[in-house]
Amino acid sequence: MVSDPILQIALPGPLRRLYDYLPPKESAQVPIVGCRYQIPFGRSSRTGILIAVKAASEIEPEKLKRALRQIDPQPLLGAADLRLLHWAAAYYQHPLGDVIFNALPVTLRRERSPTGVSERGLRLTAAGTAVEAASLRRAPKQLALLNALAETPQGMERSTLMSRHRISQGVIRSLLDKGWIESCPIQEPVQPTARPAKIVLNPEQREAVDQVRRHLGSFRPFLLHGVTGSGKTEVYLRLIETVVANDQQALLLVPEIGLTPQLLQRFKKSMGEGVAVLHSGLSDGERERVWQAMRQAQRPILIGTRSAVFTPMPRLGLIIVDEEHDLSYKQQEGFRYSARDLALVRGQQRGCPVVLGSATPSLESLRNSAEARYTRLNLTQRVGSARMPALMLLDIRSVHLDGGLSPALIKQLRQTLDAEEQALLFLNRRGYAPLLTCHACGWLTDCPRCDARMTHHRQSRLLWCHHCGHQRREPDHCPSCGSADLRPVGQGTERVEESLQRLFPGTPLARIDRDSTSRKGSLEVLLSRIRAGDYPLLLGTQMLAKGHHFPDVTLVAILDVDQGLFGADFRASERMAQLVLQVSGRAGRAGRPGRVLIQTRHPDHPLLQLLTTKGYEAFASEALEERRAAAFPPFSHQVLLRAESTKAADPEHFLKQAVKLGRELNGSASLEFWGPVPAPMARKAGKTRAHLLIQSAQRQPLHQWLMAWVAGLTQLSGSRRVRWSVDVDPQEML
Repeated sequence: MVSDPILQIALPGPLRRLYDYLPPKESAQVPIVGCRYQIPFGRSSRTGILIAVKAASEIEPEKLKRALRQIDPQPLLGAADLRLLHWAAAYYQHPLGDVIFNALPVTLRRERSPTGVSERGLRLTAAGTAVEAASLRRAPKQLALLNALAETPQGMERSTLMSRHRISQGVIRSLLDKGWIESCPIQEPVQPTARPAKIVLNPEQREAVDQVRRHLGSFRPFLLHGVTGSGKTEVYLRLIETVVANDQQALLLVPEIGLTPQLLQRFKKSMGEGVAVLHSGLSDGERERVWQAMRQAQRPILIGTRSAVFTPMPRLGLIIVDEEHDLSYKQQEGFRYSARDLALVRGQQRGCPVVLGSATPSLESLRNSAEARYTRLNLTQRVGSARMPALMLLDIRSVHLDGGLSPALIKQLRQTLDAEEQALLFLNRRGYAPLLTCHACGWLTDCPRCDARMTHHRQSRLLWCHHCGHQRREPDHCPSCGSADLRPVGQGTERVEESLQRLFPGTPLARIDRDSTSRKGSLEVLLSRIRAGDYPLLLGTQMLAKGHHFPDVTLVAILDVDQGLFGADFRASERMAQLVLQVSGRAGRAGRPGRVLIQTRHPDHPLLQLLTTKGYEAFASEALEERRAAAFPPFSHQVLLRAESTKAADPEHFLKQAVKLGRELNGSASLEFWGPVPAPMARKAGKTRAHLLIQSAQRQPLHQWLMAWVAGLTQLSGSRRVRWSVDVDPQEML
């Protein structure tokens, strides 16, 4: 008698082990790794994914349960996809099942069949084809439905039937009940790829394209360092054109949803309907349909945000990471991965080039290119007649600001508008003001759940904590003393918008931040109207600051640069420099010269002086030397252990246990333990938070130690009283 194979199933959640099951009873299906299974778990059932099949289990046979059913006839994830996910789980020390289910669309994390074979269509049954038309003289809608389906034997989408033929749900239900029609899968059609428009490349662009082309079919990382407006997108287009012509797929990662509309438009114009897009702004069903289309190689090109790095693409031939320096590529909650770094791992595993593009590359990437681990490609000139804008510091010490605007800036705005050009104002702070205060007693809008102030949103009459999401209505009187003299302190985009409307009445203004673009499609509409010249004045947060091409913008104003000059994080200066240069890059991208005004109370600050006089390269070189001297990344490697609890003493108690365990396991790894210390925001969402930072000069010994340490953390008594997480290569210390 042949014994049943043992199925090793991974489950989502904080479960750092695999579970053994027997195959479903009387199942004729051969177990295939990568398929989902419905399994009994406790008193209920859960969805897991098959990771391995083995001959025997360490658990006694009579204690093994049978899986209830195999959900997928074919694996959702292939061997290459699972290899990447295994690597990610091991490197970031996150439970494998949780990593895998994070990589699946939300709709496939449940006990249901995939909609890539979705039954959102209708087709005739054998009984339906035999219906006589004469019998439906008094039911013209039923007859119209049958006739429409007779012309499309492969089936038609319900939505198309209902809109094109004006068929109601009642008619559909009636014919389903009669057995004349049935639900059926609607596969994504294979889309033709348009012939790309001829792009005339300059010599630097041609050299970049040629270098990458020579390495198609093998892994090679490239750093494409191109100044803003230098035509990086044209390089991407030409490379992807080559890959698609070779019957392969290309993945283009972008950091934010806001960068996808313009890119998507440019790619569709050149590459036709073979372009798919994947980001969090899509519905769950839309995301799954795109995911399935890429998995089945029905589309050659995918443009997506962070999570798109996991999308199955069996013919993957090229990966591009645009704005590779951007913090958005690092997931900050749950499974804390870096999409940029995983793109490099995926390219290495699949044997294809990876292009990292940026006008302000991260210091890690610059060091890798300096040490020849990446091949450096430079685009030093803007396309056409455009020139880099001049940067000027506006000293606002002892200057009266009108809604955050200095007199010198207001004068420059008037000149720009009089010349019928566009001006862009950047302030990375949404809302009306960072806080409200009582002028009588000094009361402040402190968040009751965080060590933070609640932002004043005047338009919605809310006080809103941007850290935990807590909201309350804007008070009419001071809750402390009853005074009605409540005053906003500082500026947010709402308040600057109010000032601009007062100073420039009748001038159309577009404000772009998370509040003004919350409705689906609103961002795309605003961006298209900006490019059409409908808005002479543009105001926004970093949603507006990078990646966009606004040819009529000649003036860029950065209203408050000082908030980024004195951050506690050692990366604060790098982030500030990148943001300043990225925002500045929106000016002067066409024939007319651009200028950039930076309001500051610290015009003599070394960072600002270096950026405005010598540029990003000089700043990066100096910053790397400072990092080297301090032994900070990229000259060392870090792991951050976070702990939080509603009880104030528990996080520090757990982290002290973690330090003791870590030192016992240290051996020869030469690790440094910094902490435990309170988190920079020690109280957030009603929980006390503490950190422990571990640093090592060498990556491999650190990760060998880390595996044993994380396994030991789960056994510590203090681990059960806190919520803890491990962040490998942390980018933020919040």
